[in-house]
Amino acid sequence: MQNRTLIIAGMHRSGTSLITHWLNECGLHLGESFLGPGLGNTEGHYEDIEFLKLHEEILSDNKLPSTGLTEAHNIELSLYHKEKLKSVIKVKNKLYQQWGWKDPRTCLFLDTYKELIPDARYLIIIRDYKAVVSSLLRRDFQGFEKKYMSRSYLKRLYWIKYQRKGRLRELYTQWAEHYLKVWIAYNEEILKNVQNLPKHAYVMLNYSMLKSNDESVCSYLNKRWNLSLKYFKFREVFKEKLISEQVDTDSYIFNKSLTSQADQLQKSLDNYMMLM
Repeated sequence: MQNRTLIIAGMHRSGTSLITHWLNECGLHLGESFLGPGLGNTEGHYEDIEFLKLHEEILSDNKLPSTGLTEAHNIELSLYHKEKLKSVIKVKNKLYQQWGWKDPRTCLFLDTYKELIPDARYLIIIRDYKAVVSSLLRRDFQGFEKKYMSRSYLKRLYWIKYQRKGRLRELYTQWAEHYLKVWIAYNEEILKNVQNLPKHAYVMLNYSMLKSNDESVCSYLNKRWNLSLKYFKFREVFKEKLISEQVDTDSYIFNKSLTSQADQLQKSLDNYMMLM
């Protein structure tokens, strides 16, 4: 029987960890070892360590940030990197009839995975750019603020009363446009990929769809791709309180052509969204 491989792809802070957590509970094998909880993701990332480390290595060897928060396209993979990926895929196929993985950096290598796993299926998670950029900015500031809040009472008070607001504005101004460019780069890769895939090979959705349609989505994935998922309630993994309050990102993005480009890209992606 042919292996069934599911590639979960989506920009950072788009809900990929949440949906991968849910799929893991539904019984899909998604890795032997996961990246654990971290800043802004207290429930865990559910990223397969093997793919994560390989992606980080490829990015570092290309002198790009290992976080994957880059605007780069057409990232070069050496023969060495490809052979390592092939080796991991071969072992997974030997051990598991149905399996998959999630790592946002996967979006940067979709062309490579299409070549290495031609029969893979793609679960693509989309979130609008305002929510994604907002979430990235808030996570950055949370990490920055943490060091101040560990200081003495008087220093914490001084930070809160006199420094916090200005530093927040400075950090948001510094990074908002960069993160929007990253969102555009990732989603351009996603759009290019789905435009070159047969319709039966992908499903595109927003995590919010699962709040009221989780059972239907689970059944749909089973029927569409012959998976053997057991239904698990999405609300058991979804925690509304962990969704951060949205920042007004537009006030920190001065190049309005970027927002126009992002809006147009979002509209193009919406044409491929799963309808329930």
